[in-house]
Amino acid sequence: MLKPIETEEEFDQALKRFNEVFDAPIGTPEGDEAGMLADLIEAYDNKHYPIEIPKPVEAVKVGVEKV
Repeated sequence: MLKPIETEEEFDQALKRFNEVFDAPIGTPEGDEAGMLADLIEAYDNKHYPIEIPKPVEAVKVGVEKV
């Protein structure tokens, strides 16, 4: 049974398993597992590695620097 990811080791194991079942057809047990793993991985990622939305001025500065 799948459970929330709590450690970096569990995160790595979930990513490995997700890569194994990624191409599984929808509606199969492996396809269902891939969908659940994607949700668990996303939740862990958002909690531990949040990406803040830049302020519009900062986004423009970054864009200008690349030109």
